[in-house]
Amino acid sequence: MNRRHCATAAITLVCALALLTAPVQAMAAPVPEPGPTATAPAAAKKSLEEVREEIDTLYRKAGAATDAYNLAEEQAEKQSGEIARLTKAITDGEARIAELKDRAGAQAREQYRTGGLPPGAQLMLSGDPDLFMDGINQARQGQQATKGMLTELEQAQEDLETYTKDANLNWEKIEANRVKQAKSKKSIDAQIAAAEKLESELAKDEQARLLELEQDAASTAQAAWLSSGALKDINREASAAGKQALAFATAQMGKPYVWGAEGPGSYDCSGLTSQAWAAAKQPIPRTSQEQWRQLPRIPVQDMRPGDLIIYHGDASHVGMYVGDGSIVHAPRPGRHVTLAGAGSMRILGVVRPDK
Repeated sequence: MNRRHCATAAITLVCALALLTAPVQAMAAPVPEPGPTATAPAAAKKSLEEVREEIDTLYRKAGAATDAYNLAEEQAEKQSGEIARLTKAITDGEARIAELKDRAGAQAREQYRTGGLPPGAQLMLSGDPDLFMDGINQARQGQQATKGMLTELEQAQEDLETYTKDANLNWEKIEANRVKQAKSKKSIDAQIAAAEKLESELAKDEQARLLELEQDAASTAQAAWLSSGALKDINREASAAGKQALAFATAQMGKPYVWGAEGPGSYDCSGLTSQAWAAAKQPIPRTSQEQWRQLPRIPVQDMRPGDLIIYHGDASHVGMYVGDGSIVHAPRPGRHVTLAGAGSMRILGVVRPDK
């Protein structure tokens, strides 16, 4: 790789970094678009309970797509940082190569001025035994210095090629993720719009009744969970970090759910839990699915306040256990950060950030 090629690659990557400041569209696996039943004005043909279930399904799909969006955004930030690091390495590498070439050029010019013979060789030809030995030593040192410089130059060029290749690969990943993000965002918007449309087609008294049905369903699930004896052995205290995380999370109560948000004015479910544990100086993954995948899992009967309860088969929702069978969470669009029964949704499992 010649110097001009390396410089061109570096300039290209610097321009690419400038583009990264543009708003990022979402990433991760898209969720299928809502089918005809999701958008059809079925409120008039279905019971309120059926409408409630359909709306709940749509919001759950939107939640899964939101998790995908958040994960993709997190990955994009890491890749952007890596590209910035590699671009600096490329710039430093080019400067080092230029320095080594200047040194090589200086040696060549010196040999030209001395008739092609380095100082050590001239001493060897002087006829003086002492100068002859000095000449041998200088010649050896000169050979070693030249060999070392050429080796360093070769290594610097190889490193530069590697940095350029890695940076290009990271940029390609970001561009591919932009496409996935756009699909996830489209899916989120479609699911939420379909749910809002179903609800908006109801009369005001039906909307009020719909909220009652939602609360009744949560209460029924919570009662069933409690009657199973789930709380029998759950009486542990929060850790010091757990108390800090819990204090942060409960202080956000009343703030609206906004998909993709992580404060300070609004949150989605995993935005709330990740920021709460960040406040406790314990960084955790941004999304509920990654929290489930990466954090240590514990039995439900062993959970303590501050632990995270992951919900649904796809790990698309998360809440923080506060004790006494309750969680604090950001439910869904149109709702606010609030307390709810820990068993009001289907529990997938429990994870502990500070285990």
